[in-house]
Order: sequence, then C-alpha cells, then structure tokens
Amino acid sequence: MNPAIHPFYKASVLAIRSAALAAALLVTTSASAVTDIRQASPVTDSKGGGDTPSQSDPDILRHNNPGLTVDLGVGLWGIPLPVDYDGDGVKDLLVSCPDRPYKGLYFFKNIGTPRHPRFAAAERISEKGMNNIRLSEVDGKPYVLSKNFEYPDFFKAPYAKKRRLHYEGEELGATYNKSRSNMWNYVDWDGDGDKDIVVGIDTWDDYGWDNAFDSLGRWTRGPLHGYVYLLENTGKGYVNRGKVEAAGAPIDVYGAPNPCIADWDGDGDLDLICGEFVDGLTWFENIGTRTEPRFAAGRPLANKHGEIRLHLEMIVPVVSDFDGDGHPDLIVGDEDGRVAWVRHTGKVKKGMPQFESPVYFTQQADLVKFGALSTPCAFDWDGDGKQDIIAGNSAGEIAFIRNLSGGENPVWDAPRLFTVNGKPIRIQAGENGSIQGPAERKWGYTVLSVADWDGDGLPDIIVNSIWGKIEWFRNLGSKDGLKLAPAQPVRVAWEGETPKPAWNWWTPEPGTLVTQWRTTPVAMDWNGDSLTDLIILDQEGYLAYYERFRTPGGELLLRPGRRIFHGTNCSLYSAKKGVVETSEGLLRLNDGIGGQSGRRKICFIDWDGDGRLDLIVDSQNACWFRNVREEQGEVWYEYMGNVNERILAGHTTCPTPIDWRNDGTPELLLGAEDGHFYRMANQQKQTR
Repeated sequence: MNPAIHPFYKASVLAIRSAALAAALLVTTSASAVTDIRQASPVTDSKGGGDTPSQSDPDILRHNNPGLTVDLGVGLWGIPLPVDYDGDGVKDLLVSCPDRPYKGLYFFKNIGTPRHPRFAAAERISEKGMNNIRLSEVDGKPYVLSKNFEYPDFFKAPYAKKRRLHYEGEELGATYNKSRSNMWNYVDWDGDGDKDIVVGIDTWDDYGWDNAFDSLGRWTRGPLHGYVYLLENTGKGYVNRGKVEAAGAPIDVYGAPNPCIADWDGDGDLDLICGEFVDGLTWFENIGTRTEPRFAAGRPLANKHGEIRLHLEMIVPVVSDFDGDGHPDLIVGDEDGRVAWVRHTGKVKKGMPQFESPVYFTQQADLVKFGALSTPCAFDWDGDGKQDIIAGNSAGEIAFIRNLSGGENPVWDAPRLFTVNGKPIRIQAGENGSIQGPAERKWGYTVLSVADWDGDGLPDIIVNSIWGKIEWFRNLGSKDGLKLAPAQPVRVAWEGETPKPAWNWWTPEPGTLVTQWRTTPVAMDWNGDSLTDLIILDQEGYLAYYERFRTPGGELLLRPGRRIFHGTNCSLYSAKKGVVETSEGLLRLNDGIGGQSGRRKICFIDWDGDGRLDLIVDSQNACWFRNVREEQGEVWYEYMGNVNERILAGHTTCPTPIDWRNDGTPELLLGAEDGHFYRMANQQKQTR
C-alpha cells in the first residue's frame, strides 16, 4: 500500500520509518427500593484519595470526554451490592474493589430507570474495599456480611461497626489449606421466620498450582471445589449443619460457589443458583418444600442461546430484583471490575428459570480503563499526529483507544476492539494454555508493541500472551483501522531445534518464537538498518536481542537471540524482590520457573536525557535501569530503583513512553493490574 495515497497512516509511517532510534522509540515500544438507607453516609473523595490516584504524580488517566458512555467498572475484582443507596426509589450499585491501587467502596448512582439503568461516574464512599463481602436481602431489608461478620450500619458508615457471627460445630474450611472464596448470606432457609446463614466456600487443595500438565497437555492434579454450607438459626444461636446436598451428594461446583438463594422458578420454595471460579452458573431446583428444602442435581444455567457465560473469570453473582418486576435477577461482578445484569424473564422452561444473556452496565465516562492488567503501547495508530493507546488485557483482547484532541491532557475515546474476520481478537488459554492450569482457561494476558513488521508502510501489532507465543497481526488498512489479518508466528532462523521454556508441555513449531509468558515483545529498529528487530526475554529469562535480516529470497526473519544486555550492579532482577544478584553480568530479568516465570513488561526510553536508551521494567510502578555505556554492540545498565514510590501493582505494571507535551521530554504511561492507566512525569530529566 502506498502511504502517499493513504494519509490516514502518514504520521505513523513517518514514525516507524524513522532512522533515528531515539525518535522511533517513543512510538514503537511496547441492583426493592429501600428508603434512604445511607442517610448521612460520608463521602470521602469522589475522585480518589487514599490508595486511589488523584491528580498528583502519577496521574490516573481520564477520558476528559463529557457525554461519553463506557462500561461501568472499578478496578480489579468488582463485587456488586445492588441497593437503592440514595433513597430515590431506583436501585443503584455499590461496588467493592479489594485490590490496590483502586481499593475502596464505590457508589454508582442510577441516573436511568429501573428497566433501563445507566449510571453516573463512581463516587468513592470508603477507602476500604473488601473481598468476600456480600449483600443479602431478607423480607425486603438489606444486610451486608463477610466471613464471620455482619456490618449493621454499613449503609450509614461502611465497615465502621461489625458483629461477629458465632456458630457451633465444625469450623468452616478448617481442613482447607487454600481457599479464596468465602461468601456468607442471610436467608430464611427453612421458612421459620428467622435468618439462617448459607456459606459458599471453595478449596484449591486438589488443584494445587502451577506446571502440572503431562506431555499430552492433560492436567495431572484435581479440580477446584466449591461447597455450600448451612448454619441453621436454632433460636439460641447458629449450628453448622454441614454441606448442602443435591441429588444425594454434597454440592460441588468449580470453585467460588457464591450461593444465590431465591424462589427462582416461582413455585413458592427457595431454589439455589451457584456461581463458580470461571464464568458459569449452576441451577439447583428445590424439589422439596419451603420448610424442608431438597435439591435436584445441578444443571448449567442456560437460555435459548445456550449456557449463560460471563465475559471473564472470578465471577461474583448476587440476588437482586433490579428492575422491580417481582422476579429476582442476578447481578454479577467480573474479574475486570465490570458488573453485568442477568435479567430474569419471569418464565420457566423445562424446569429451569429463564434469564436474558448478561448485559454489562454502563456509566458516564471518567477514568480510562481496559479490562484488568492493561498493557498499553503509545502509538499514533490513525496517523493524525497524536499518540493513541493500543492495549491488551487479561481477557486476551486488544483495543484501540483513540486520542481525540492531542495536547498535554488528551480527550480519549472509548476502547474499541481490534477484529479478525469480523470477530474481536480474543486470545485465551483454554484447558491447557496456562502454566497455572485449567482454572485460567479464559485468560489471555495480551501484551504487545506496534511497528511496521512486514515493511508495507502500515503499523502492525506484535503480541505475546499467556501462551508465550510471539505472533503478529498484519494491518489490513481498513477505514476504521481495526481490521487485522489472522495471527501469524514471528519467524526465527534457528540453528537446530526451536528452543522453549523447560516447563512447557508442548513443542513449538519449527522456526517460531516461543518464550516466557506475559512478557513484552519490543519491536523496534535497534541497530538502525531500517529493519524492525525484536527485544524480549528469552526462554531462560535473559533479555535478548533478535536481529532482523532479509534472506536472499527476500523473506524477513529474525536471527537467534543474543544476550547483549548486562547489569553493572544487578545481573538478576525480580519484580517482587528487586535486586537478587548485585554482581556484574548478563541481565536476567526473571529466573523463576512455571507460573513465576516471565511477567516482565519493558520499554526503552532515554529517561535521563543523556542520549542513550535506558530500560524501564515493571515493578510496584516502574523500575529504571540507566544505560551507562555501550561497547561493540553490547549495553551495560545500572539499576536505579523505582522511579516513583506509589504502589500501582499487586502483580505487574506495563510501561510505555509518551510525549503528550511535545517538548521532547518523554514520560511514562503505566498500565496497572486494576485496568487503569497512570501517567508518570519524568522528574529525573526535568532536574538535569
């Protein structure tokens, strides 16, 4: 394609074709209404505070786009509490976010209608965000519980008071070595007029963790387990009656059961719907009575379109008649902080209540967000002279977030997904693509960079993922810029067998590049020969340079990786431990195996303005390796520590260079685990 007749890409072409490495660097790296239940609830900060980013450094990225509507969401792990929080007769949403940096309890006011809800931007009402927090409604009154506790004044002062819930009998989960989900629900289980407690708890003991596939890709450990327990209110206290059974055996779903109890089929007794760790829901019909529940075998909850599945994993369903039509609905939180409405139609078919397919709630745009574990690359994709954001996420998607205004504080469009053959790109692990086992089957962990990989004048996308396969998507040059060709493997002229991480159960195809999972494939012209090279962790965790060359037949290939990067005071780095080895030597950014391997997000940038390209590595925010010298094609880096003290990650961040000020001083944009983006000023260069 001739870029001269396609001005849509002109600026991008100029960027990626720049012969000056330093200039090219900036663009090529990387839910019954309740009457005023909150009363005088203290609103601590509508825009942040505590662990929530404010306008200080680093700044959280905002849409700056009034009137834009986006998916409603908080940070990582959104736990919904649907309730009429402001007493206006329409149900709103409280959403608990238990993970930093966006930790807290958030209020989303419903500015729509019960049937057609739409929400205002989030208002932070508590700096505390909890996992395993649960809303129950009994006789039209809302209660909030967590493991062992009730919060009696939750809607006046969240978490300010709590009351311990004592019970007799075996301690719940006492024999479980690893449990992640422990959800407590009030319910009148047996129709005697008091509040019993039903608990959903899981165990990972049989599952274990990490690197347990045989040579055929079969998981050699067990499944996740998710059990439901009854704590009966005897009038004198609670007694643990043990596991709830269905069809004569204990209910056991695939982790995180999150029991949702209601008269789902309208026959006057209480039925049960359980969630799971992944994305599904299981229906257990009460074939007993209101006073003596007895459950049939579980069936996947389905409608006319098939089994009802949520978009991502770690789903958290809760019961709420959200639209007030008399039929209980499911309000479901997703791992990426979004919340979906699974609306009950009021119909029953073949003994199963019928629900509409999940619809994710929307809100007035505020913070720019793309799923969880967002992985941005700043690049002028549409060729209009303004740096856009191309980003991956934990769901395995890739999005274009368009810069609409340019300038120091851009106006941002909503994320739009790239497509292949008319369908959004969605890389997923499936049953055996994750080192950490089949529980991660719907994760993809796309991380990427942008460059003209095939030399046709159009920017392409080079991707790594949960699989560790380095692939690229060719830009088809469509008008909207979102249509890509199917993924192709990046080709390497290996001498002998194709190397792979020692723990991979599968063998790579000859001539492909398979390395450590979730690591940035930095595509850039490293040696200034106008061919796009690749820099990435190799299969053993060393930072390696894969030089591009053209064969006599004209094919573009990579040479096998060379370890040309050295650390002067840090030869082995860990994002959790920092400097592991202080000796000088080849730079190894991770020596972990299995699930602890990879995970490195990197970019190159002249951070201190000395004319040499420094290395930025993920950390609690971003870690700076200063380029101290280059000799005979080798580079030496000095470990300088984090560029900022702010904690932005429970797992990893993802850095990319930006220059929105257009002053030649690069800054950093960091994608965080919470799915938001954080802008970090370059204080180092500003002080020179």
